[in-house]
Amino acid sequence: MQVCPSCGEENPPRFRLCGFCGASLASVVAEERRIVTIVFSDLKGSTSLGEVLDPEALREVMTRYFDAMTEVLRRHGGTIEKFIGDAIMAVFGLPRVHEDDALRAVRAASEMTMSLAALNEDLRRVYGVELTNRTGVNTGEVVAGDPTGGQRLVTGDAVNVAARLEQAAPANEVLIGELTYRLTRDAVEIEGVEPLELKGKAERVAAYRLLSARGIEGYQRRIDTALVGRELEMAQLDAAFGAVIGASQARSMTVIAEAGIGKSRLVTEFTRALGDNGVTVVRGRCLAYGDGITFWPLRGAVREAASISDDDSPAEAREWLDALIPDPDVTERIASAIGLASAEFAVGEIAWAARRFFEHLAASGPVCVVFDDIHWAEATFLDLVDELVATLEGSPVFIVATARHDLLEDRPEWGRAPRTELLELEPLAPEDVERVIANLLGGEAVAPEIASRVAAAADGNALFLEQLLAMLIDRGAIQRDGNRWTPTASLACFDVPPTIQALLAARLNRLEQDQRAVIDRASVIGVEFPTAAVVELVPDPLRPDVDRHLLAMGRRQLVHERPPDRAEDPGYRFSHVLIRDATYAGLLKRARAAYHEAFVGWADRVNAERGREIEFEELLAYHLEQAYRYLADLGPLDDHGRELALRAEERLAAAGRRALARGDMPAAAHLLERAAALLAAADLRRLALVPDLAEALLESGRFDDARTRLDEAIAIASALGDERLRLRNEVVRLLLQLQTGERPTWSREAMAVSGAAIPVLERAGDDLGLATTHRLRYAIHGTANRYAEATAAAEQIVRHAASAGDARLQRRGAAAYVATAVYGPMPATDAIARCEQLLDEAAGDQRTEALVSGALAQLVAMRGDFGRARDLYQRSRHLLEELNAGVLAVATSTDSGRVELLAGNLDAAVAELTRDYDALSLMGERFLLSTVGGLLAEVHARRGDHERAEEVALVVAALAAEDDLDAQALWRGAMARVLAARGDLSAALAHARQ
Repeated sequence: MQVCPSCGEENPPRFRLCGFCGASLASVVAEERRIVTIVFSDLKGSTSLGEVLDPEALREVMTRYFDAMTEVLRRHGGTIEKFIGDAIMAVFGLPRVHEDDALRAVRAASEMTMSLAALNEDLRRVYGVELTNRTGVNTGEVVAGDPTGGQRLVTGDAVNVAARLEQAAPANEVLIGELTYRLTRDAVEIEGVEPLELKGKAERVAAYRLLSARGIEGYQRRIDTALVGRELEMAQLDAAFGAVIGASQARSMTVIAEAGIGKSRLVTEFTRALGDNGVTVVRGRCLAYGDGITFWPLRGAVREAASISDDDSPAEAREWLDALIPDPDVTERIASAIGLASAEFAVGEIAWAARRFFEHLAASGPVCVVFDDIHWAEATFLDLVDELVATLEGSPVFIVATARHDLLEDRPEWGRAPRTELLELEPLAPEDVERVIANLLGGEAVAPEIASRVAAAADGNALFLEQLLAMLIDRGAIQRDGNRWTPTASLACFDVPPTIQALLAARLNRLEQDQRAVIDRASVIGVEFPTAAVVELVPDPLRPDVDRHLLAMGRRQLVHERPPDRAEDPGYRFSHVLIRDATYAGLLKRARAAYHEAFVGWADRVNAERGREIEFEELLAYHLEQAYRYLADLGPLDDHGRELALRAEERLAAAGRRALARGDMPAAAHLLERAAALLAAADLRRLALVPDLAEALLESGRFDDARTRLDEAIAIASALGDERLRLRNEVVRLLLQLQTGERPTWSREAMAVSGAAIPVLERAGDDLGLATTHRLRYAIHGTANRYAEATAAAEQIVRHAASAGDARLQRRGAAAYVATAVYGPMPATDAIARCEQLLDEAAGDQRTEALVSGALAQLVAMRGDFGRARDLYQRSRHLLEELNAGVLAVATSTDSGRVELLAGNLDAAVAELTRDYDALSLMGERFLLSTVGGLLAEVHARRGDHERAEEVALVVAALAAEDDLDAQALWRGAMARVLAARGDLSAALAHARQ
């Protein structure tokens, strides 16, 4: 049998079109990843029935049971995968995905228990037996197959958990899983149970006992916050209602937008204002599925108008209806349409009765009738709405409907008839999004990173904003700190909330098979994608039709054309980043890997033709990296998988080193970490990456990460006997230790290692390693105030960096040379001239500009030009902060503090130095902290705050290990200045002489 991909019904093998809905049977369910809900139900103790029943009677009992359960499951939209002994397994979300699949499954499970209770009454009477079952319902990701091709319908852990929940359920009860509950929580009544210890699960699994499932929506939108950004649309509704009053005739307005934009909320606020002004407002909604739902929205409006409650019996409801409309011809037909009478009438007569019903209502004043979600309405009901607008003359009735764009695909003429309008809602503007976020979080302050990240992901969709914030709060990713919301973890990326995933998956599932093939491949490319790239990735037969399919998906609001960056690159953009994410999530990992790699092949060819290889290297490295990782997820890698890793590593390493060269240390660290992760621990290419990676981590303030990387690399290089790589990593580790103050004998060890490294690196012709080693020598001499030796080391840095072609290290060496000019014997005038020359040479290199500007600030302050000095050190700090330069950005007071000290502005000096002193202490940095601390102690002493001066000086002393003579010298110099400022000259001299 063939299963129809549209309606799920079975068809004979030779059918080409579905005999039930007419859809093509060629587009069978292909393998893909999906979020589905599984219902697993099993009879308990059925074996003992064979002892009391004849085999024929037992067969009839079991047949009646399976027929009853199957009928319930299929009526709610479930697909029966299989019967396993006495167990039934059904899947909701195949072959069609619905946004409410979890709720359908829970409703089906609840109804199964009621159906079994009714069946048992009959079984007890006829056979003297009754049946007991247990049911588990679980939602999760599976791989969905094509049963017509002999594949399993669904495979994945979600299936196993559903079976385990069933086994743990009490008799005649239902247990539902965590994700199922989250998707249905506003429509179900549950009772918590202790997390279950399920077979095959390492950790306990959350579960809930289902008591009832009565709600219409699994998630109720919040309406307790102010409506934001819809003033224009509200005015349009007001104007249309005014026209109804003025002409005393019916009009309709359909508010149309995709889910979550705010259709229902806008209409709710509009009708609330009408109700407050005495206008009669009634509301009904269309249902996504069910029996006898054609006139369901009319039912809701009539029951609301007649004040009929859910607790009223049919007889009581009929009394309320008769009391409202004293016309038996009308009420008889209305009662028939809404299920209060058994008589049947033609559709035309029901339409007549509906018109007369609303005329009666409008006789005493204007009426507003709201029909929600008419994209789900039956064609008969939509015809009824059209007829009401056309025939309600002399009655002020305003019909407001809400719909998604799907309505216009089925009825493109909707809203074009006389007295009908369409009001299309656009996503919220950025400034309105900020207000909505603040309102959803109780009007309290929100950290900028939360607002910007959530706003970017939601892209103006109010539902997405609400769901994303709720998910982040539930996971503890953001929390209230006093009266401010702050992140507790990185918000760089997060999953699509399950409610949004279900909604978007349902939209995507309505696409034709060929359209889905196109958008799947586009999702691999990214949020924006060139049309030519998609053409490259789709199968040959689809290539001529890619543009046509993209235009069709544009009409569905899934993608839209983007203005091309270049004339040769026309392309599209996903209408929402979460649509892209939901599309991508549906792809099998093996397919993702293939498409990522194929995109790189296309891009390499196109970029080579245009001479733009480097421009896109990082982007293409990401695609290769993803291809490798997905293949690694699926099992042991073959040669092709390992080749992908090497290709990705090569590009990531190159991009990381370019980021390092431009001083973007966080980006460099991120890229180089990813490159290293693609290589085996003992791979020499990985060991060669570590010095650069460690330097990026070091300058980003990630000292522990840098230390771990270096220790590992040194140990492996030693084991491999690679002296050059061992020494290169040793040199960088000593630069790290200088900043963290880890080794008490740092100066002696640094001299020994650098002395051993230089000849090894010279023999290998490793100019880059030599430049780094001379940086270490510069630090050794600079901390000991040996400025002649430091100047010589700086010159070596420049020379070897130039030979290696490393402009960044050249500029660093030049900046180091300038620093020795500030503290050494060079006259200030000469040093200023050299700094200004370097500023000209460093134009565009913001990091070097920042460092030279700081040094120049001190030099011009020595000449008494304090105004220019302040401009220079403020520019230095601004540049480093803009570059997110980690340690350097919080150590600028070594310049600004000295400038203010020279200017005699001791309060300003204290403020500058204290800010950095606190930041460096928090970061765990030690080298610059001792410099800042020594200067801070001196300034406190000059201000007369000797207690605070000695307190800071003692901290500096603690940083200077007893057997490190250079550190001791620094501390004793600082202490001498503190004591001198206090007036204790003899003690000051004693410290200075030591």
